[in-house]
Amino acid sequence: MLHDTIAAIATPPGEGGIGIVRISGPAAVEIAGRIFRPAGARDWRSGPGYRLYYGYVVDPASGETVDEVLLALMRAPRSYTREDVVEINGHGGIVPLRRILQLVLDSGARLAEPGEFTRRAFLNGRLDLAQAEAILDVIRARTGESLKVALGQLRGELSERIEALREALLRVLAEMEASIDFPDEEDVPETELAELARRLTGIADECAELLAGADAGRVYREGLGVVIVGKPNVGKSSLLNALLREARAIVTDIPGTTRDVIEETVNLRGIPLRLLDTAGLRETEDAVERIGVARTRNVVAAADLVLAVLDAASGLEAEDREVLALAAGKPLVVLINKIDLAPAGIDPDEIRRLVAGPVLRVAVREGRGLDKLEEVIADLVLGGQVAGRDPILISNVRHKNALERARRYTNEARAALTGGLPLEMAAIDVRNALDALGEITGATVGDDLLDRIFADFCIGK
Repeated sequence: MLHDTIAAIATPPGEGGIGIVRISGPAAVEIAGRIFRPAGARDWRSGPGYRLYYGYVVDPASGETVDEVLLALMRAPRSYTREDVVEINGHGGIVPLRRILQLVLDSGARLAEPGEFTRRAFLNGRLDLAQAEAILDVIRARTGESLKVALGQLRGELSERIEALREALLRVLAEMEASIDFPDEEDVPETELAELARRLTGIADECAELLAGADAGRVYREGLGVVIVGKPNVGKSSLLNALLREARAIVTDIPGTTRDVIEETVNLRGIPLRLLDTAGLRETEDAVERIGVARTRNVVAAADLVLAVLDAASGLEAEDREVLALAAGKPLVVLINKIDLAPAGIDPDEIRRLVAGPVLRVAVREGRGLDKLEEVIADLVLGGQVAGRDPILISNVRHKNALERARRYTNEARAALTGGLPLEMAAIDVRNALDALGEITGATVGDDLLDRIFADFCIGK
């Protein structure tokens, strides 16, 4: 498969100023040469890499000029895939790009599979697996902080930590196997076993340290699902609009205006929030509104954080208690809204007796209390890690699961040593820990896992 030359459109579909057709593989230069005609007599195919050549793409069968282009030549191994790579930069319309791609395929290339360019970069040793996955995170980053986390992983910061842990485990394993393969007449001294156990404890602690930032990392990567819930006409849609800083949801004084779940994404202090405005919770005979209420209950169940909005002007009613009961057990912030209309309103202490979580007094339409809400969300969700945090955050669920297994196996190996079990049993656990860490960087990974990972990439990446 690596001997094929592959090609794909590397830019998003639709109209744009520039569109790129990427070709990678041993015949990339030869295939591009069949359709590219440089302006002038320059022989670009024998020229150095990292050059742009101006010319035209021409259909070799008909002689028809398809597009005016710039051709970028990157020679192996100094390219994205460590193969010869040619990128044809044409105009970003659907028709010219598809024509160019079809000419490339007709000239001997194969259409690339999803993520195949990045997969070749991994297989050819340019990137490890964690770095390859970070490329997708860079593309999908929603905030500046999300981008920083992804770029740190792309630079290899996580990989360096993982490789250091693997190296420490390998040294422990080497000493264990030396004692197993070449035993002395006497048993391994207790002092040596204690030293190996101490080192395993340190490795397990480092795994735990990386795992401590996993929840924050997932938030930066995937966004935080924040559901705004409350009875009708308490100000849920006004809160959505205020956080978005635009009039996204319809706001009226008529209860039940919102009948479905409205979802939008906002950048809150570097944290990507997926805000969901929901239908007001109440008993209703309206069939459409009943469906909206049912959907509200479903999204609350799946929420990462619930913002429960109460109306200070109407006081705490039975419907409000139902809202608070629905959100019980979820990370929760209670907002007592409309304090401009009822300064006394609902007693926050009464709310605190019903549910756990911060209780804020706000006037959403006037913008009062929203800065405090943003601060509370950041502290509640990330535990103060927005500023001054470890630059390495585990943002990928696959990495988190592998680290958890590595920590568990390491702890089990230590327990075997301190519990007087045979050294061979502890060595098995150490090997399992090594394999788990190797899954993160790709040192120990099968084709089926690679297929699943790279299937999430677009065809041109």
